[in-house]
Amino acid sequence: MIDDPRLFAPATARNRDPIWTVLAPELPTRGLVLEIAAGSGEHSIHFARLSMPTVHFQPTDPDAAARASIDAWAARSGLANVKPALALDAAADDWPVTHANAVLCINMIHISPWAATAGLVRGAARLLPPGGLLFLYGPYRCNGQHTAPSNAAFDADLRRRNPLWGVRDMEAVAALAAEARFAAPAVVPMPANNFSLLFRRGVAAG
Repeated sequence: MIDDPRLFAPATARNRDPIWTVLAPELPTRGLVLEIAAGSGEHSIHFARLSMPTVHFQPTDPDAAARASIDAWAARSGLANVKPALALDAAADDWPVTHANAVLCINMIHISPWAATAGLVRGAARLLPPGGLLFLYGPYRCNGQHTAPSNAAFDADLRRRNPLWGVRDMEAVAALAAEARFAAPAVVPMPANNFSLLFRRGVAAG
């Protein structure tokens, strides 16, 4: 029996269509969409399948097993608009990609150190053209408060597992993006007490 390197993320099946509903109208009609911390690769494959063939997806992940999963999913899909997965650490200043028309990051910020979020915003600012999209999805606190008891419990569990992790304040993420000359985000409430944050590059907030 041949081992199957594909990973399966149950949350992806639940959230990919709600995310696509928000994301699809905002994507360019051609160019490169860079996904940071693509994990199993299921989001990239799903979005690439639904996109125009002139939109190419570049999934990345720092974990070798995740990259193997991404490439296995891409091979199984037969899609021509998904590039081989690249190793990329969001916190690093040196990324293996020099430009992108949009940057996606789904469910990373709360399970990584704050330095990864700072690096993500800096990297997106380097790569994106004026008006380019930085799309973030996941749970956030609003005005210093959790949006549901389940998120508070999730945050406590994350911090027990790693004190550098945790559900972030939406305002802190927006402030970080404003420093990198992103406009204030469009905020879209999502199922299961999550949010989509859509930042556009090149407009100073405030």
